[in-house]
Amino acid sequence: MKLVVIVPLLLLLEVSGYAECRCFCQVTGDLDDCTCDVETIDRFNNDQLFPKLQSLLESDYFRFYKVNLNKPCPFWTASSECGLRDCAVQPCSPYSAEANEQQDECEKAKHLGAVDACSFPDEESPDSQYVDLLLNPERFTGYKGPEAWQIWNSIYEENCFKPYTIKRPLNPISFQSSPGSEARTFYSWLEGQCVEKRAFFRLVSGLHASINIHLSARYLLDDRWFQKKWGHNVSEFRQRFDSGLTAGEGPKRLRNLYFLYLIELRALAKVLPFFQQSSFQLYTGRPEEDRKHKEQLVDILESFPLHFDEASLFAGDEKEAAKLKEDIRLAFLNISRIMDCVGCFKCRLWGKLQTQGLGTALKILFSERQLEALPKSSNQRPSFQLSRQEIVSLFNAFGRISTSVRELKNFRVLLAEEQ
Repeated sequence: MKLVVIVPLLLLLEVSGYAECRCFCQVTGDLDDCTCDVETIDRFNNDQLFPKLQSLLESDYFRFYKVNLNKPCPFWTASSECGLRDCAVQPCSPYSAEANEQQDECEKAKHLGAVDACSFPDEESPDSQYVDLLLNPERFTGYKGPEAWQIWNSIYEENCFKPYTIKRPLNPISFQSSPGSEARTFYSWLEGQCVEKRAFFRLVSGLHASINIHLSARYLLDDRWFQKKWGHNVSEFRQRFDSGLTAGEGPKRLRNLYFLYLIELRALAKVLPFFQQSSFQLYTGRPEEDRKHKEQLVDILESFPLHFDEASLFAGDEKEAAKLKEDIRLAFLNISRIMDCVGCFKCRLWGKLQTQGLGTALKILFSERQLEALPKSSNQRPSFQLSRQEIVSLFNAFGRISTSVRELKNFRVLLAEEQ
């Protein structure tokens, strides 16, 4: 009798594929090249880190990011202005009494995904502007299709040390018709690479996954004239991460997200002594708030466990290691330039910020000796420095990854409810 019940149940599971399992069954256990598992990251991030980090990122020091959204694409002819209303630019001026009075009006007037650029005293370029990240959350803008895929295709093909003869699985620009064969060839090639090159690909893949999670979690579900409803689009999430819909690639992308999380977590833990220096201040012109937010930042970083040992990176021949470091630095510079080809200004904003944040994390991991040599006295100038721009991008980029891990919990629940 039990067998009669179980067999149809198994057939049903096989047909339905259990969407939750097809996205998450492989996203568990230990992560390659790390001494940590997915479950530990979930508990630490969702229960301890996420709420504290989000509170810090709402402070004035971290909410404003300087960016030039008007740089032309250096690689191909691209639209200099997005045709979608979601991508419009609407300037606002923070930090002044007048701006504070106007902030509500800016909120009411801005379009679906408008980038509210805030004019600060310019430091580098007359085209650079400070953008209020809280007024411009990363979410779905309608920017997709061949142009968006051209961006990611260029990033993977030109910056992941991959020969053009090796095809990346499920590359929509590729005309190959055998994703299974492509995947076997690609991962066979990847496993043959040094740990640094494997890590770099996984970081790019993890960043790509994180951005796709944000777009799926803050999707425009209802676009009415007087009311817009944003929320979780489970179908969009499944299209990007369901094993059955991605020829097995989706779970790999999610595991790479966790790998990226650990890399940036390690960098933030390593850079703690820099922020502990008495000379370091989160300066906004409000001394009491600045002191409070510095204490909050240090408190967050002191709670970080260290689960990735970067000592395995660049541990070989010094000349080869130096060349590989330079290659990775140039790759990040090139990726940042590719982001100037993104037609949607909001997508360009968050793409550039997260690329710079990851590049800053690697800069920290590559600067262990300088961090160990930080002076004890405030009278000495340290050899290791981080600019305000690097600090803001570092924490906001990690905030995006932390949000992605938190959103995976929500999607697990939503997928389970679908069954």
